[in-house]
Amino acid sequence: MAEKVTFKNGKLHVPADPIIPYIEGDGVGQDIWQNAQLVFDRAVEKAYKGSRKIEWLEVLAGKKAFSQSGVWLPDASLEVIKSHLLAIKGPLETPVGGGIRSLNVALRQELDLFACVRPVRYFQGVPSPLKHPEKTDITIFRENTEDIYAGIEWEAGSSQVQKVIEFLQTQMQVQKIRFPESSSIGIKPISIEGSKRLIRSAIDYALAKGLRKVTLVHKGNIQKFTEGGFRKWGYELAQEEYAAELEKGRLVVDDIIADNFLQQILLNPERFDVVALTNLNGDYASDALAAQVGGIGISPGANINYQTGHAIFEATHGTAPDITGQDKANPCSLLLSGCMLFEYIGWKEAADLITAAIEKSFAAGCFTADLAGEAPSYSTSEFAQVLIENL
Repeated sequence: MAEKVTFKNGKLHVPADPIIPYIEGDGVGQDIWQNAQLVFDRAVEKAYKGSRKIEWLEVLAGKKAFSQSGVWLPDASLEVIKSHLLAIKGPLETPVGGGIRSLNVALRQELDLFACVRPVRYFQGVPSPLKHPEKTDITIFRENTEDIYAGIEWEAGSSQVQKVIEFLQTQMQVQKIRFPESSSIGIKPISIEGSKRLIRSAIDYALAKGLRKVTLVHKGNIQKFTEGGFRKWGYELAQEEYAAELEKGRLVVDDIIADNFLQQILLNPERFDVVALTNLNGDYASDALAAQVGGIGISPGANINYQTGHAIFEATHGTAPDITGQDKANPCSLLLSGCMLFEYIGWKEAADLITAAIEKSFAAGCFTADLAGEAPSYSTSEFAQVLIENL
């Protein structure tokens, strides 16, 4: 009988037949999920010879939820994910205008998924703008709940922004708002607790993977108390909790200014193993690094709370409405996110099978349209069948 995954004493407890919720996603979500699920199930069957099996449970969010209930993110869906700890999702449409700002951000904030984890690596045969894309093998830990994504801002000309500016000028003696009559104002919260829990997760990940270097990426030369605080608190954490690893040389913690980092990942990407970033810098860096190895169509992502066990694994690309329902979308972002899910629950054998199948398919020149260029391309379903044959 299928059971929930649970989290006790800091560890996941995974039954042989776990119930895992999924959100199909909007746009091409319908194309990629149905094919990805076939690959997931076949990999589990092959890896464990029928002794393990996932019971997939659909929960609604996005356009599908709105069309059925009039709500973009139903409370019932959140409760299912909370109670089952884990979920995997396709891309979600964000409604334009009023209402919820971003469904993805809302899910992260509601579940306090403070670590956005994106491993970025190159697959042989994939087109890349770099001469040596194989040198890029970096795991991003992006803080997920603070920074400007907290959504604390006031629009230019509103009565609210006038109150904020008046407070800043009269109570805080701020004289550096160049055009106060026409300025919008945003607030950037960066906390000690939020920074340290993210950096701690990055260091623990590096040590568990046998990686030596964790780099703190920041803009502390300009934003001295927020971005600079992130850097300072990261070094403090390393000394407080990982002194033995630092002394033995198992761990090296260093830092780099964000604009220099964006240069160095092009010039010397081999310098980096695991990088920890604030939210906005992490957003920029994630997509920049993805472009180096072939684009977000093959980039996986996870949003994790390592303190509670909650995690959502997701396709990192958009809904691509121009090709929805045409069986053209690349399923690899979702597939590789599924590999992250399998590794997270300790089913590494299934993850390795899928990764190896993708490697074999790419090396043989089997690509969906986004990567094929002038060569003949495979449809989503054809590509999934090739992967199943290669498992």
